[in-house]
Amino acid sequence: MSNNGNTVLGILAGTAVGAVLGILFAPDKGSVTRQKIADEAAAKRDIMTDKASDLRDSLGNTISSHRENLDHQVESIVSNASYKAEDVITTLEAKLKDLKAKNKNLQKKA
Repeated sequence: MSNNGNTVLGILAGTAVGAVLGILFAPDKGSVTRQKIADEAAAKRDIMTDKASDLRDSLGNTISSHRENLDHQVESIVSNASYKAEDVITTLEAKLKDLKAKNKNLQKKA
């Protein structure tokens, strides 16, 4: 996890601990205090669920973007290799034509 992620996690944890301690030391009835703790926990759970969903979406978008970039690079490499192979084949065909012509000349002399 990055430093920013650790910082956010630390802030959330500190906020949660502070809220729970503040509620526990408040001069309310036990049932009211328990309800406040449950409400605060539910709110924090919702926040964490939203952040996890956002992170998942962001990660999915990043992976998708990198996959498209990789596909494009592979396609470019294959295309370049195809052109180079075509150049090699053309050169070899020309050399073969020259060799056949030389061979024909040698056969005539013999």
